[in-house]
Amino acid sequence: MKKKVLATLITAGIIILTSAITFALTNPASEQKNKPSDYKIGISYSEAMSSDKPVLALFYVDWCGYCLRFMPKYKIVYNIYKDKFNFVMLNAEDTSNKKLAEDVALSGFPTLYIIDPKFDNRVLLNNSIYMDLKKLRVELDRYLRIRGLLDLVPVN
Repeated sequence: MKKKVLATLITAGIIILTSAITFALTNPASEQKNKPSDYKIGISYSEAMSSDKPVLALFYVDWCGYCLRFMPKYKIVYNIYKDKFNFVMLNAEDTSNKKLAEDVALSGFPTLYIIDPKFDNRVLLNNSIYMDLKKLRVELDRYLRIRGLLDLVPVN
């Protein structure tokens, strides 16, 4: 009787181990995103600013758990609005972004701005808006509506 139980446990262990190995091989760890910079969303800041499209700029740091939790939403927003906004990810700890990070006066992470190079305008989206996908979409659509009206005004 003890031999049957032992054989059953060994068989179950082999099945579990085989399943775990199969899962690990079909879902490599390299696909897992452990920090915000693992996401490659958008274009460079300089490229975005040379365009007439408004920019949705995300300031993040890799050690920030909130930043990592926000990234799937940022990717969804990118997929919805990539034709209307340029998307930029800026690591606030990268020395090449230091001047810009100081200029926008970051106070926490993530920080999400609409930066419009055409009208030299910046809009800070607070976390109660950007953490709620529905509210974020309302604000982005509102900005695009207002920008559409501004486009109708002749510039001297």
